[in-house]
Amino acid sequence: MSTWDFSELQHHLLICNGGSCMKRQGEEVTQAIRAEISRLGLDRQIHTSRTRCNGRCQDACVVIAYPQGTWFRDVSPEHALALLERVRTGEGFGEHVSHVLVDGKFVRNEVAPLGKKK
Repeated sequence: MSTWDFSELQHHLLICNGGSCMKRQGEEVTQAIRAEISRLGLDRQIHTSRTRCNGRCQDACVVIAYPQGTWFRDVSPEHALALLERVRTGEGFGEHVSHVLVDGKFVRNEVAPLGKKK
């Protein structure tokens, strides 16, 4: 078991590996994002964690970026570089943003399904 030094960490990506996301290449998305992070030399700045279901199965495969609070939808392995650019710069990849954190609340992008009330 590892204990990572997070003193240089700037972003944490939560990559859904729940049932629906796994059917939509969740494992491949996880590996592609991790490979791009390594290729770009960003291992100290961007950490990834696999999660189970995040409750947005219609948006599979889901990736959540913190501390920004941005939820990404319909992510495929080919999107790894564009997603990382969005995480780092806040620019691009907007068609895959489902929710953003604004004033402490998540605001849905119109491209994302509304979803059910809890």
